[in-house]
Amino acid sequence: MKILYSFLIFLVSLVLPIIAIFSKKIKLFVDGRKETFSKLYPLKEKKTIWFHAASLGEFEQARPIIEEVKSKFSNCQILVTFFSPSGYEIRKNYNLADVVCYLPLDSKLKAKKFIEKVNPIFAIFIKYEFWPNFLNTLKQKEIPTILVSGILREKQLFFKNYGGFMRQSLQAFHHFFVQDENSKKLLNSINLNNVTIAGDTRFDRVSKILEQDNSLDFIDEFKDKKYTIVAGSTWKEDEELLVNYINNQASENEKFIIAPHNIKSDAIVALQKSITKKTVLYSAKADEDLSKYQIFIIDTIGILTKIYAAADVAYVGGGLKTGLHNILEPATFGIPVVIGNKYDKFKEAVDLVKIGGCISISNQKELNANLNEFKEDENFRKLTGIINKKYIQDNLGATKQIINYLKDKI
Repeated sequence: MKILYSFLIFLVSLVLPIIAIFSKKIKLFVDGRKETFSKLYPLKEKKTIWFHAASLGEFEQARPIIEEVKSKFSNCQILVTFFSPSGYEIRKNYNLADVVCYLPLDSKLKAKKFIEKVNPIFAIFIKYEFWPNFLNTLKQKEIPTILVSGILREKQLFFKNYGGFMRQSLQAFHHFFVQDENSKKLLNSINLNNVTIAGDTRFDRVSKILEQDNSLDFIDEFKDKKYTIVAGSTWKEDEELLVNYINNQASENEKFIIAPHNIKSDAIVALQKSITKKTVLYSAKADEDLSKYQIFIIDTIGILTKIYAAADVAYVGGGLKTGLHNILEPATFGIPVVIGNKYDKFKEAVDLVKIGGCISISNQKELNANLNEFKEDENFRKLTGIINKKYIQDNLGATKQIINYLKDKI
């Protein structure tokens, strides 16, 4: 198995540069890794704590821990690595990290070279990043390593009778901070008992959003104190249903803010043309009386969280096909959340659908019925939002548990 894995990593290293010629995302993936080792030179000066996240969602789980570490261990440097361009490109200038870079491909030589250069006093992996050569090197060098906000599933290779190679790599973790009882049971089933059910650090992160100023003057102007639905991180399949509702079901006093995941100009133009109601783009809002528009398309990034603060109802995209986006951000504002029907890999979505704070839809009829019910029944809308707010509050505290653990080790 080790030989096969090493061969696959080698094969990937040969194939990716070829694919990069035709794919902008893979080009970022390949070119970004060429700079990794040159970026590590500042880490020679102080003790380094290394955080590794697959992408942007996992970074948000690391973020509350990084903030606390930076505050409580000021003598330490922070290294953040990403696997995916979608995380690195957005957070490459994160101000609390001393270095942000791509994680090299998981070959034995690169893992050894990387860890020797960084020489971290602690390694913190987020959620489900398991790279056996990196983990085995950390173990060989006796570097304390933990998993935070971990989620394990029975289908993973660790729990198969032929998964010994991957199971062995888990021995590198000194402790597992997992999100749920099922993850703990699965680890216990392979004789890993250094496990704590701490929950998800994202709850701590989104709870802090309420402490900041979330007002945006242009959003207040657009909303004009009217009932507003915010659709965040939408994909084409989400937008088709939403546009149909807007064109055929929405009343004149109902406003919509759409923040698409894809903000390329051709996609934005197509979305705007498909809407029959009066629509304005964020990029064209200057000198406009925004209160006169019914639809506001946000063709920029970085402000969606604050926009959710103005919502009466949120629709979160990705759940119909591509992968559900963050539902905790709108939930923390105590508003109802509507999502697609493919959410079973997201614990928070499973929980909230079960208790009624999040509504799952699978077609136009269901979307229309639920959006109309929220619009017409203010009491139902408020009660649904209260469920979400309480769920957030009931799940705080993962960061504190992890920091308490680190205090004894650093």
